[in-house]
Amino acid sequence: MATLYTLQSSNVRRTWLLMAVFLVIIIAMGWFIGYYYNNQSIVVFAIIFALVMNVTSYWYSDKISLALAGAKPVSREENVELWRIVENLSITSGLPMPRLFVIDDPAPNAFATGRDKEHAAIAVTSGLLQMLDKNELSGVIAHEMSHIGNRDILLSTVVVVLVGFIAILANIFTKSMWFGGGRKRSGDGEGGGQLGAILAIVGIVFVILSPIIAQLIQLAISRKREFLADASGALLTRYPEGLASALEKISGYATPMKSANNATAHLYISNPFGAKAASGLSKLFMTHPPTAERIAALRGMDV
Repeated sequence: MATLYTLQSSNVRRTWLLMAVFLVIIIAMGWFIGYYYNNQSIVVFAIIFALVMNVTSYWYSDKISLALAGAKPVSREENVELWRIVENLSITSGLPMPRLFVIDDPAPNAFATGRDKEHAAIAVTSGLLQMLDKNELSGVIAHEMSHIGNRDILLSTVVVVLVGFIAILANIFTKSMWFGGGRKRSGDGEGGGQLGAILAIVGIVFVILSPIIAQLIQLAISRKREFLADASGALLTRYPEGLASALEKISGYATPMKSANNATAHLYISNPFGAKAASGLSKLFMTHPPTAERIAALRGMDV
């Protein structure tokens, strides 16, 4: 039976696996791009780049995530109620007090980030603070505290950097391919030329599909952990209705966040692109489970 400790260990293992997969993908992309442009020094650059980005994603991804969201630190004096809620839930959960940030955005939302519980941070929007009452806000904070306790934040925060850079590199290559012309290799025989053409086509397809692979990685880590954090948060407050009511209000807000982007979308408690984003084919690429299912699960809990 899974426990909090086995879940934490699983998230750590998945983080290292993700970083290894990222290393392989970047080196493979570098090899194909180097072959395409007849410049194998690109492979060396790709290896160095992948190693640097793995280190960066582990140590600095929380700062990058907060900067992308436009989050600003908040003190006790600036928001006493928020501070007390987080402080009380930290004591209840046995977790260190995370750093608190506020995002100046009318859209109600929140996320947790950081590599471990000692370096965790919670960011909430100004819209969330205005829209929710104390019980609802406690439910949202408890949800984010659960992500910290489960070590979801390590995995999800690393994804922000790694997935984002895979998409950026693929975009750079595809643009250079269309606007920079093709490659020329000398010294290839007819057989070598055919093999080279095949490898180039495979490489181009791989690079173009890399952002889709990155998106699938995001989907794989996001949906189930939201249900677990909902349940853990409800047990922490002993009041599932608080989070259920908060999710109803958050999901009913149609306007996307000003800082919404695909790299950080999976961090938030709800889709930052607004209620209208969850329609049509876009449902296939949602980083969160349907809110109605989350609310039903919360209201069906017996605590």
